[in-house]
Amino acid sequence: MEINAQLVKELRDKTGVSFGKCKEALVETGGDLAKAEDFLKKQGAKIAAKKADRQTSQGLVEAYIHASGKIGVLVELLCETDFVARNETFKEMSHDIAMHIAAMDPRYTGREDVPEEVLSKEKGIFKEQVKSEGKPAEVADKIVEGKMDKYLAEICLLEQPFIKDPSLTIGKVIEEKITKLGENIKIGKFVRFSI
Repeated sequence: MEINAQLVKELRDKTGVSFGKCKEALVETGGDLAKAEDFLKKQGAKIAAKKADRQTSQGLVEAYIHASGKIGVLVELLCETDFVARNETFKEMSHDIAMHIAAMDPRYTGREDVPEEVLSKEKGIFKEQVKSEGKPAEVADKIVEGKMDKYLAEICLLEQPFIKDPSLTIGKVIEEKITKLGENIKIGKFVRFSI
């Protein structure tokens, strides 16, 4: 199937992915723009997984002070090369993530960073809540797991819905940028100050 350049350009403008990858996605999906966009998202997850083990020794530290002057954030965003660290897309993403942290106040980067004692304490609280509601034992464990998932999505930065586009999590935003920039990207450390 022959794909015209205008269609490829339209997909590229929507996704920011390279011309070649956009053309490949359109060929794969028979020229359907919506399906091609989904195809690229799925490919992005695969690419991010492949790059996850690559060393991130470059990057930048982004500072964000909210307009009121009462909230400030420092976030370390890491990548593989200095070239990408100076890229406008990377800089914009680091600013967006810092702004997100200011707004959403995450406590941990990902689930693996949550201390076991915090998990145990919350799970105990949820078990007591479910028990007091008189739920059957076979349903209670599933309810507790659901509550734990929701709790972790609230406190873990990578699982929080992105403030600029709640259909994406911060983790998905990073995945998309990995696809676009072609390098592994990770959040190093972050700190949020508030008065």
